Amino acid sequence: MPLIPQGTSRIDHGDGVCGPYTAALLSDTGGLTQFGAFIETLPPGSASSTLHWHAQEDEMVHILTGTVTLIEGDMQTAMHPGDTACFQAGIPVGHCLRNDSDAPASYMVIGTRSGRDDVTYPLTGDTLTIRDGIKTYRDADGTITHTAPYHGA
Repeated sequence: MPLIPQGTSRIDHGDGVCGPYTAALLSDTGGLTQFGAFIETLPPGSASSTLHWHAQEDEMVHILTGTVTLIEGDMQTAMHPGDTACFQAGIPVGHCLRNDSDAPASYMVIGTRSGRDDVTYPLTGDTLTIRDGIKTYRDADGTITHTAPYHGA
């Protein structure tokens, strides 16, 4: 069992369409392949993603520090340290987290890594298909907008 001391995991970070984020890739660092686990930190004003739902992969988040707003369909709920939200595969209700506070917020994300998933973005009609290690993004009319390697949650 490899130990991953605090501060030694692989780090992913970016400044995407939902704002900046940092993620400590725990399961990748530990060599796990059947599920993904990472700790994501959102600064104020950032979101985890746009509203989405997974057809084949379960997902859950557990709040560690700060406060985020869980958006699930038309509902918005404040989440605080110790709160957990679970998203079962195949339930067609979009979800995401947004940091509306004035301080950073961190949470653990754990999800299935089936290697095969269909993700729907209900506000735009865009989709993401994951097959054979490749992510394929399509706009609402089915046109491929880009592809990228898939390494899991």
